[in-house]
Amino acid sequence: MSYETLAADGGRPGEPTAILEDYDRACATFDWDETRRLLGRLPAGGLNIAHAALDRWVVNGTGDRVAMRFISRQWQRRNYSYAELSRLSSRFANVLQDLGVEPGDRVFTLAGRIPELYVSLFGALKFGAVYSPLFSAFGPEPVSARLEIGGGRVLVTTRSLYRRKVLPVRDRLPALEHVLLTDASGAELPPGTRSFAELMDAAGDAWRIPPTDPEALALLHFTSGTTGKPKGAMHAHEAVVAHYATGRYALDLHPGDVYWCTADPGWVTGISYGAISPLANGVTMIIDEEEFDAARWYRILDEERVNVWYTAPTAIRMLMKQGKELAAAHHYDRLRHLASVGEPLNPEGVLWGKEVFGRPFHDTWWQTETGAIMIANFRGAEVRPGSMGRPVPGIEASIVRVSRDDDGNPVAAEPVTEPGTHGELALQPGWPSMFRGYLGNEARYRRCFAGGWYLSGDMAKRDADGWFWFVGRADDVIKSAGHLISPFEVESVLLEHPAVAEAGVIGLPDPVAGEVVKAFVELKPGHAGSDELALQLVGFARKRLGAALAPRSIAFSSRLPRTRSGKIMRRLLKARELGLPEGDTSTLEQNG
Repeated sequence: MSYETLAADGGRPGEPTAILEDYDRACATFDWDETRRLLGRLPAGGLNIAHAALDRWVVNGTGDRVAMRFISRQWQRRNYSYAELSRLSSRFANVLQDLGVEPGDRVFTLAGRIPELYVSLFGALKFGAVYSPLFSAFGPEPVSARLEIGGGRVLVTTRSLYRRKVLPVRDRLPALEHVLLTDASGAELPPGTRSFAELMDAAGDAWRIPPTDPEALALLHFTSGTTGKPKGAMHAHEAVVAHYATGRYALDLHPGDVYWCTADPGWVTGISYGAISPLANGVTMIIDEEEFDAARWYRILDEERVNVWYTAPTAIRMLMKQGKELAAAHHYDRLRHLASVGEPLNPEGVLWGKEVFGRPFHDTWWQTETGAIMIANFRGAEVRPGSMGRPVPGIEASIVRVSRDDDGNPVAAEPVTEPGTHGELALQPGWPSMFRGYLGNEARYRRCFAGGWYLSGDMAKRDADGWFWFVGRADDVIKSAGHLISPFEVESVLLEHPAVAEAGVIGLPDPVAGEVVKAFVELKPGHAGSDELALQLVGFARKRLGAALAPRSIAFSSRLPRTRSGKIMRRLLKARELGLPEGDTSTLEQNG
């Protein structure tokens, strides 16, 4: 199904022009070294994420600008200036020193969107510790696994989360010496914990960031595979160079903007683009303590006069499900750029943004391993609904054909030049936020590279004009009667049907075709699953995709399995359908 290309955004009167207006020129002239120079150097030497995000604004005299506006569940607002966040993070660095923590030790957080999380993040980086976030909805087992793999020595969390998620497994975590609770003190403290507030009150405001090697380990982000333990992707302080550049080019962040990233800080997006990138670009970031609520979200966009909004396709579809009337009650005259992250954005979501907000959503593509946005639809360029976009300046991407040995290890990768050819999306290594390894798993890290390329594991195609289009994960692509079928493409068509709220598509073994397509569908309120509706959906898909690509069968589900970040877990649908082991389900939405 093709959609009409949307023209480049010319901007409304009074709006700043797009930072990236001439894509070809930007790519031809881009220089990572120049970007590093814009971030400045530490007074003591080197590069530190916390200095680039906070302290340099204080040094240059703009520390009184609002860095973070925290909105509590009860709608109480609290502004934190760059100077205040810098001071509080320095205090936390002193707390770590007073506790006897050493540079390189791991500091974890297990919390929702609370100010103490951001103070801990930047304080740990100032100190020279390695910061790692944990998703607050994890259960005890995934929390324990990540703390154990990461060797967590310090954990900042809340009293409730400690009792439910950490206490049941703490005896398995001998390395965990210090648990700091953000909402308890004195007699309220459970045994073996300390008060975050009391330690902060006793600490000094002054902290001089020591010389920091840009290659020093800074961030540890965990990602789950289909089997085995979670993998800890390691990122260096150098990553902030990419966070800064992609915030400018892909998100069009201008100093002084009001910016809202809805991602949970337990995930890489909530740290890279929910904290580091916006602050490195000098904006005011909105931090909403509450979880998704459509009416609340529209109110925030309106009342906070948000300029740039970065959210997830799942959230966009949930807003679409609520209808347009709720959105129509508010004004979005300051909203300049809408972007999405986390999974491919269906064309319908792109166009819905244009209809409701007057601006289309701009999809972006990246991974935990890439550390920052690699491919994007830019504000100053045309949008092709359903496309991932084009590589960010400084990034070289290609579609490659991968050769593997008998054990499945990649041994060669040959770029494919023919437009429209399916292959694996690959990147030339060397960008600043590229992960430096999987903690304790060098062999697995090496399998991510071949022939001078980083292999993303995502299948894609590139059109004649250089736009990339997502096809599916390498292990998701369906091969049926000689056809390579993208689950995403089938799901996008099913989502166009007025009865369908969500869809997950898998391939099932077939003795003739190799695989046949089966779709699992979640319906909108007011619709009930039936044989008649299943036949209608199959016909609907056949009309748009053709019989070769359309589902052979439809199954209805009241709730499709999702990760915490909202991605439908196709591999889990397939495992359950075939009676196979489910693998790692620690990121499953229902857990915890």
